[in-house]
Parts: sequence; C-alpha cells; structure tokens
Amino acid sequence: MDQPDKTINLALQGGGAHGAFAWGVVDRLLEDERISVEGISATSAGAMNAAVMAYGMTVGGREGAKRLLAEFWEGVSRTMSCSPLQYWQNLMPGTAFDRSPAFLLFDTMTRVMSPYQLNPSNYNPLRDLLERTVDFERLRQDSTVKLFLCATNVRTGKVKIFENRDITASAVLASSCLPMLFQAVEIDGEAYWDGGYMGNPAIFPLIYNCRSTDVVIVHINPIERDELPRTATEILNRLNEISFNSSLMREMRAIAFVGRLIDSGAFHNNQMKHMLMHAIEADDFMKDLGVASKFNADWTFLMHLRDVGRNCAEEWLERNYESLGVRTTMDIQSKYL
Repeated sequence: MDQPDKTINLALQGGGAHGAFAWGVVDRLLEDERISVEGISATSAGAMNAAVMAYGMTVGGREGAKRLLAEFWEGVSRTMSCSPLQYWQNLMPGTAFDRSPAFLLFDTMTRVMSPYQLNPSNYNPLRDLLERTVDFERLRQDSTVKLFLCATNVRTGKVKIFENRDITASAVLASSCLPMLFQAVEIDGEAYWDGGYMGNPAIFPLIYNCRSTDVVIVHINPIERDELPRTATEILNRLNEISFNSSLMREMRAIAFVGRLIDSGAFHNNQMKHMLMHAIEADDFMKDLGVASKFNADWTFLMHLRDVGRNCAEEWLERNYESLGVRTTMDIQSKYL
C-alpha cells in the first residue's frame, strides 16, 4: 500500500448526541487512504470519538476504527434508550423532543437541583460503554495517533490537556462532564468539568506537539445565528454555543495574527509555524436542531447525523484535498474575527 500523501490533525468539538456528525466526518476521512491523521485535539463527545478512533486504529487499522466507532455509537443509542428521558420520548414519537413533557421536566430539574442531589451515586452509563469499547491500557501504550483531550479544572478554571499517557475512561468522562448533569470527575485529587468551557477544542497542543501544520476543525456548535433567541430555552442554548465557541475563537484570532506576522516577514529562521486551518461543518443543518436534540440518542437520529457528517466530509475532500499542505481553506477573518 502506498504511503498517504497528506497528513492532517483533527480538532473535534463536543455537543452530546450531535457528536454523531463528527463520527460521520471521521468515518469518511478514514476511507481516504491518501490522508493520515497525526494528532487529535478533542472535547466531550469529540473526546469519545477520538479515543474510540485511536484505539480502533491501534487494533485494526482504518477498518478497525470505522467498525469500533459504529459499535460505540450503537452502544450509545442502546444505553441511553434506557434513560427516562428517552423512554418517555419513545412513548410520544410525534412530539418534538424539546417540547416533550419528559424533556421539559428534565430541563426544569437540572436548573433547580444539582447532580449531587439528582444522582448521588454518580452513575454514568457511558463509563461502562467506554470501558467495554476501549482497552485504555493498550491505547496508552500503543496508539500512534497523538491524543489531546480537553477538560476544565474546576478549582483553577484552567484547561487540562490529557495526552496519550494520561488517557483513561475517567479522562474521557472528565472532558464530557456537564456540571448540571454529572458530578465533577476527580482525577489525581483534581476535579474536572467539560472541556468545552476552556477549549472546544484546544488548538495549541496540535501546534506544539505535531509536525503537520494542517488542522481540520470539525464544527458542531454554530458560531452565528441570524434569529434573536427569545424563549428561555433558546437563550440558554445560545449562551451555551457562545461560551463553548469562545476559547476556539480566541485561539483562531491568535493563529491569524501570527500568520500575518509570518507573511510580513517579521519572523526569520522558521521561528514560528504557519498553521493551515480548515473546517468541516454543517451550520445551516445544526442551527435547526434544538438544544434538546443533544440528548436524543434515537438510533435513526444518530444515523442521520452520521450521514450528514459523511456527506459534508465528502464535499470538503472534493473541494479542498489539493489545498492540504498548501494553504488555509477557511475564511478566518469572516468566521472568527
């Protein structure tokens, strides 16, 4: 088999069930043997995709990664279908998920009671699924993909990057710990919440630790919305999107600034890396999905998200493959600045 022509890094955002979109993107990229992945920076559902993909590559190459990702998301659907939220939704299939009595009750409860009250035993069904899917000891020892999973240190407010040697099921769950749903994940005496607050995902680990200068960001959270949110749910959803995109936008401003300095000749002797940034997204599609759909683990819905992700990756490859290693393909100025 010929060696891949292009090497990229992936940056995978989080977004609950919407992470199935990124599954579809990764699934399609794995089929293109012209491309190899050096590093992945990821948060929340993106961290789960990253860990499962890297382990699948370790034990079975590209096909192993594709198979394991499919098994993992099918497991997510089976596991979460047992939740009261999904159960009541299944009883009322004609009701919009975000207007179902189950979601409205769930939404209210999480606003007035903490997970320490709602879930005192700290049960997380995804832990068992992750541990069944991934042999974390082998992942730490043998993975050739560099992993950088982002979490937020509750005490310091700083971003924590879990690298290959640190990655356990707890690290993945720390990266995806929404504080209104789950108790903080404690690792080595520190408590962590979802990485989206400080890095969704962080780009700097890919700059400092990877040779490839191409970073493909897989967007899940829309950056822009044309309509003004008016309901309480819409306002909270928009606040979530803004906060979970803020750290990425700050990093992109810095990357654009350094890129302009390099282009102007301000740096000499390769003192700084000129990063080539790319994005795979479906903002128009994601804008139409309510915040409640991030908790919708219906298999048909997850498969639809996967197919949308695959199609977006296919279109992106057709337009931008030749630009990898050559130039940035996104308009950083209009999107982030």
